[in-house]
Amino acid sequence: MSWWVLPTTADIGIRAFSSTAEGAIKECVFGLQSIQLEDKNPESLNHLTRYNGVWTVKMRENDLERGLVKFLEEVLYRGSIEDEWLVDLAVKIDVDTISAHVSWVKSEFVNREIEVKAVTLHELVFKEINANEIVHGLEPNIPTFQGPGWMTQVVLDI
Repeated sequence: MSWWVLPTTADIGIRAFSSTAEGAIKECVFGLQSIQLEDKNPESLNHLTRYNGVWTVKMRENDLERGLVKFLEEVLYRGSIEDEWLVDLAVKIDVDTISAHVSWVKSEFVNREIEVKAVTLHELVFKEINANEIVHGLEPNIPTFQGPGWMTQVVLDI
């Protein structure tokens, strides 16, 4: 696991690490989806029929933070409105888009414990961590991370 629940006072957050920017988005998406599930076991949806597609969001001038928010909002929208619950993805970042080849199942068969209403800009981080740079962990369970790599952090409105 490369993502952890970020303790906040009223909402819930995610901090994710990966060796690549694409991997950091993927881990953040997995955190978003897992937080919402009643059954936290990642294999709990394996028995459902999977569908495939490409999801893309536009971003301005390689603004990865806003692009991450838009992509997470797309995941929420498709899961809540379009009946497409994302279960796996391969991310690609271009100058003006974030796109992903996705696998999804029908949301109607997914039992959710928490409803995420929105992705906020509060405490938003998406940045590259340089070699030997330290990102200190947060109690009780987010570990300290040493670069090189990438980190995302988002707070979700529940």
